[in-house]
Amino acid sequence: MFAGHLGAALVAKSVEPRPSLGVYVAAAYGLDMLWPVFLLAGVESVRIQPGATSFTPLVFLSYPWSHSLAMTVVWGGLAALAMTRFVSNRIASLTVGLVVVSHWFLDWITHVPDLPLWPGGPLEGLGLWRSTTSTLLVEGTFFIAAIAAYVRRTRARDAAGRRAFWGLVVLVTLIWVSGPFSPPPPSVGAIIVVGIVGALLLPAWSAYIDRHRVHPAAETVGP
Repeated sequence: MFAGHLGAALVAKSVEPRPSLGVYVAAAYGLDMLWPVFLLAGVESVRIQPGATSFTPLVFLSYPWSHSLAMTVVWGGLAALAMTRFVSNRIASLTVGLVVVSHWFLDWITHVPDLPLWPGGPLEGLGLWRSTTSTLLVEGTFFIAAIAAYVRRTRARDAAGRRAFWGLVVLVTLIWVSGPFSPPPPSVGAIIVVGIVGALLLPAWSAYIDRHRVHPAAETVGP
């Protein structure tokens, strides 16, 4: 998934407003932020194979440290623990950890069986990516519902709050929708570069949005 992970961040912010949207976006894309680092280090691997699935040309050969279920739980626990240093509320910290873990389950819906349950363990995946139409329908429905929940529970402080939010939605939508119709990446190196840029851009953009929008419930709850 791609748009679906942003959807998870938006839903989390709608439900538990204490952490910044930037934190939630970093949590939602956390595994994909680790992945290019592990690719660069040579401990995980991917192959570019046009036609591998209808939706993506990537064959995920090995990514046990970033994308196994067991390690996802570890990363989620570490994220929740780290949040306790910034947010004293346990529910807020737990929510951030759960958003990290949500990444694996959302990927499980779309990926063919390539997600390990633990490093070296059996591979899982429902394979929604085998159909571009089904992927756009299922993931798109969730993304739209998440956007609606976020818009309903927050309001812009100013024009920047509106423009930055909808700009992010448009960018993520275009990247996601264009994926199956675009040329495959030229190299694994290009995947790494784009992954690292995205890891810096999306959370920073989302943190900016958070400073220009307000969640009314956040004004009535403590830290």
